Amino acid sequence: MTDLVKMLKALSDENRFKIFNMLLKGETCACELLDNLNIAQPTLSRHMKILVDSGLVKGRKDAQWIRYSIDKSALGELKEYFKGLDPGAIPLINPECDCKR
Repeated sequence: MTDLVKMLKALSDENRFKIFNMLLKGETCACELLDNLNIAQPTLSRHMKILVDSGLVKGRKDAQWIRYSIDKSALGELKEYFKGLDPGAIPLINPECDCKR
């Protein structure tokens, strides 16, 4: 569960969510990510560190740049979690409660 929380926290930032969606199309160089985002290189590095530390993304050095890709096993975990959600299994707050808080 802790890994899942880390992944979801990593995706909670708009720029990291955009980066994740770009990486869903395949391995991408950091320079291409920079070209498609309105952020500075140090900001991209910080976002990528969070995504890599969460386990969602892998990076590999390619000359002076790093090429990033989605970690397929982490993506599988996310898919399984969301696929397994059953809204009927979530207990609802008693709609007939007459609390006067």
